[in-house]
Amino acid sequence: MKTRVILLGTGNPNPDPRHQGCALLILVGERPYVVDFGTGLIRQAAALTPEYGGPLEELDIANLKTAFLTHLHSDHTIGYPDLILTPWVMGREAPLDVYGPEGIVEMTERVLEAYRPDIYYRVYGLEPTNDQGWRVNAHVIAEGEIYADEFVSVEAFLVRHGSWPNAYGFRFTTPDKTIVISGDTAPCENVLRYAQGADILIHDVYCKRTFDERDAIWQQYHSTHHTSTCELAEIAASARPGLLILYHTLFWGASEQELLAEIAQGYDGPVVVGEDLQIYE
Repeated sequence: MKTRVILLGTGNPNPDPRHQGCALLILVGERPYVVDFGTGLIRQAAALTPEYGGPLEELDIANLKTAFLTHLHSDHTIGYPDLILTPWVMGREAPLDVYGPEGIVEMTERVLEAYRPDIYYRVYGLEPTNDQGWRVNAHVIAEGEIYADEFVSVEAFLVRHGSWPNAYGFRFTTPDKTIVISGDTAPCENVLRYAQGADILIHDVYCKRTFDERDAIWQQYHSTHHTSTCELAEIAASARPGLLILYHTLFWGASEQELLAEIAQGYDGPVVVGEDLQIYE
């Protein structure tokens, strides 16, 4: 059974039109698993389906039923209503299962309350819509295995994202791949531990040169919330993943080549700068 990593959005809070909000899919055979809910995630996923000229016959928007959230920052959650409602409108007949940190239950309740008139109209109006696909089972996670089925096991681990008390990374183990997603984090021992020998490590990053040009306030923020190219090179050199994918990338005017050159100063393994709608097999 083939596992693919699909980057739906590789951006960050900056409204860069070339990079949608951070979101990705782990596609195991025909079973998709969503990680993070950035801007545009459903339309990005739809762009990869044959209906809209994409290559993935296995991908069906109505089949987005299982999702995982690293933390509650807005750039990771602003697409949550889209994930709840659009696949339902497109035919999802079962509730969405969401696994996320403390606060996910309250967020889910408030999103559903905000869209209550829309849900009521679609269920009881002329539109032939089912009464199950809009519903959400929200699960609060802790460290350890948080999900398993016949296709995948998912482990959550705490990461260091400023003073967030419950920001997580994930390790997906499928029949043919081990994939680690850092979430947003400063250098973190848990990432190094869970990424050892992974087939793919997807990690947030910022350019060290352009970071050095920012003012002290932003330097303090980013150094405690995210990981520089130089720091990530050290992590990768120790973990030795089969492929390192740069994600949630903060360029601040740097080029992709510059980021790769900074990584290469401390790490000689395979590295790519993640781009929206890239598929890694």
